Amino acid sequence: MSTKTRQSKTQRAATRSTALSTEAEAPETASGPQPLIDLTRLWVGVRRRRRMWVALALLGMIAGGLFSTLLPSPAEAVTRILVLHEEDQPSDGGSLIRTDATLVMTTRVAAAALDALGSDQRPEQFITQYTAVGLTNNVLELTVKGPTPAEAVRRADALAQAFIADHVGRIQTSADAQAKALLAQRDKINTELKDVNGQIARAEGEARAAQEQAELNGETTDSGQQVQPNAANLDSLYARRAELTSRISDLSQQAQEAGIGAPRVAAGTQVVDKGRAIRRSVLASTGAAAGIGLVLGLVSGVTLAAVMGVVRDRPVLRRDIAAHLAASVVAQLPAPRRGPARLWRRSRAAQERDRVAATLVRLVRDGSGPVSVLELGAPRVAAALALDVATRLDDRPVALVEDPAGRLTRDDLSGRDLAELTGREKHPVRVVGAEDTGPARPGEVRIGVGSVTPGTAWTDLPHLGQETLLVVRAGFANAAWLHTVARQLADASIPVVGVVLVDPDPKDSTDGTLWDGLHTALRGRAARAETVPRLEPGTVNGSARTTSVNGSTNGATNGSADGPELPTHRFSPVGQDRAPEQSVHDVPTRRFPPVRAEDVEGLNQRRTKG
Repeated sequence: MSTKTRQSKTQRAATRSTALSTEAEAPETASGPQPLIDLTRLWVGVRRRRRMWVALALLGMIAGGLFSTLLPSPAEAVTRILVLHEEDQPSDGGSLIRTDATLVMTTRVAAAALDALGSDQRPEQFITQYTAVGLTNNVLELTVKGPTPAEAVRRADALAQAFIADHVGRIQTSADAQAKALLAQRDKINTELKDVNGQIARAEGEARAAQEQAELNGETTDSGQQVQPNAANLDSLYARRAELTSRISDLSQQAQEAGIGAPRVAAGTQVVDKGRAIRRSVLASTGAAAGIGLVLGLVSGVTLAAVMGVVRDRPVLRRDIAAHLAASVVAQLPAPRRGPARLWRRSRAAQERDRVAATLVRLVRDGSGPVSVLELGAPRVAAALALDVATRLDDRPVALVEDPAGRLTRDDLSGRDLAELTGREKHPVRVVGAEDTGPARPGEVRIGVGSVTPGTAWTDLPHLGQETLLVVRAGFANAAWLHTVARQLADASIPVVGVVLVDPDPKDSTDGTLWDGLHTALRGRAARAETVPRLEPGTVNGSARTTSVNGSTNGATNGSADGPELPTHRFSPVGQDRAPEQSVHDVPTRRFPPVRAEDVEGLNQRRTKG
């Protein structure tokens, strides 16, 4: 079997194993219906906006403290009243004292208190400056506000006396009304008694006149007795008169008792705790107001962050960013720190950036054309990453192609010297603009630095590089703009080899690998590098040996011992009917002519004849 046949079989086996491993590792692409609100994304959005709601919480706390200091609460005084009721019962559930508390909050009591104070304040306004609370069934507590503690105590005493006078007055008015009703009933019965007495007097007169007439005539009854008046009628009238007299006596006594009123209630209702000012600590009141402001600010901040996370739709998770950009997340970098935090976190960020730069250096060395670094929300990180790549390529001249011109030295790295940053003295870094259309110098490596933020000139991106590495800040752009970037890069025929995620969520556990992008991903390049043989210098009888990446020999081809590596061409195996397998991404598309009606009719006729 020839050497080419063995190479073709090796390539087909490697292709099958790579495809099987990819299918085994790839997750399920089919997903169920997406929820209306993704709680994971919502929680990530709230957590990433912690600066906002923490700032709002602190702002609320400061505002509460300032409000309590600049606008202090008015002075307050408290007094307690013992209130007795005629209907007091041990089984009372507090309804009577609640009624008294409600009566205190009336304009009649407020007006009486203002009259005693000699104030011209409206009763409706004065009602809003005090409260009444029933502590027990017979104890009422009044809390009154005032401009000064002395004025608050004065208002509390006046209000207490006004309520006591109103309470006793209501009881006396009720007693007087009851006595008046009893007296009116007594007068009515007395009128009826006078009528009964008149009837009795007439009946007795008639009886005496009849008896006298009988005596004059000398008439006697059959039994010899004298004629007697109607005794039954007189007896009923006498009984009625006695009943009415008794009722009149009872009503007179009840009216007299009712007229006295309720002396026990009047004497027992009194102030048991005179008005006294409530002493409040300024520190405690300020702390309470600051705490209330802190809670309100925190709640409003978290609510606002949740609403913004749902409405703005800015992807943060690696899974979402990779899906929207149609490229895998190959690395992630922390955001540039501000203030003192950058002093102790600089080393960690530099290590992460060096690792990403090493990956990009391998891409530049193995690639066939210039590579660009395009940023979306992270200009300083993209510039620093490009300089790290230039630093590692110290054996070659490097040209940084910037778009727009001057962004590296004027905007992204203002006030910094490129020679100092890269440390290249032998081959200094040359910075050119994207408008420089001149050819590259011999052996020079070009690294483009640009942006895909809104307002980007998409037609200039191919001048920065044939392939690109996107440096995207998490949560910077919304999903629609990420789709726009992916579509514009695809229209410009610029493959995205990977995405470097800046400022990722520290608790993000999603996978940022795009499983259906093997033909452009970095892992796809590694798989092809392991299966494609390359030539190494070294002669055996005037021939050069071919070795794979892992160093195994695959046969010999002609070539010089010290010359450069020769290109490798793939040929179909000799003596086999089946052509070598191709990647699904390299299969050409064949165009077929459209189907016409006469073709269909001719096909049906041939089938009928056959």
